[in-house]
Amino acid sequence: MRLQKRKKRISIIRVALDRANKENEQWSMDFVSERLWNGRRIKILTIIDKYTRQCPYLEVDSSINGTRVVAVLEQIKEMHGLPQLITVDNGPEFSGKVLDEWSYRNNIRLDFIKPGKPTENGYIESFNGKLRDECLNENRFMNIREAREKIEQWRIDYNENRPHSSLNWLTPNEFMKKQINIEVLKSSISLT
Repeated sequence: MRLQKRKKRISIIRVALDRANKENEQWSMDFVSERLWNGRRIKILTIIDKYTRQCPYLEVDSSINGTRVVAVLEQIKEMHGLPQLITVDNGPEFSGKVLDEWSYRNNIRLDFIKPGKPTENGYIESFNGKLRDECLNENRFMNIREAREKIEQWRIDYNENRPHSSLNWLTPNEFMKKQINIEVLKSSISLT
């Protein structure tokens, strides 16, 4: 029996993830699935700011479509503003007409990762891993209401109490406050 020789592949230089330079410049979105105690599936829409690592919102429900994603983004828009770019995968909720039209109206660029390449959206994949390890694997949810409450408590704790090595061991909220203070200082210096 003859062995086939492996074809040499062209090595591709790994490209570093785009790094955001300020708050609300780049966000990432994805979905995480979980099951309630009775086996019913729930979906969690995860959103993270790539610069501050802050999670502005987690939407939990039995199903979330493109219209619901847009409704969540509109709700976030009122509280936090919107980014210039959102990195997403090619799921039907993100690649549909509803989100495309909304992003066009709000002048937001959608950055779709290559199919089957979740590492291109590494910020949200890392966040989803933390959500799974620290919240979803540690809790058993009886119903959607309980899941929403516990996941929201975890989100608040993540933003307020969990330091990140990439933020010089500050929490996302501390890092954001520090950046705001730096911007205020810069603007006061430029005024004088």
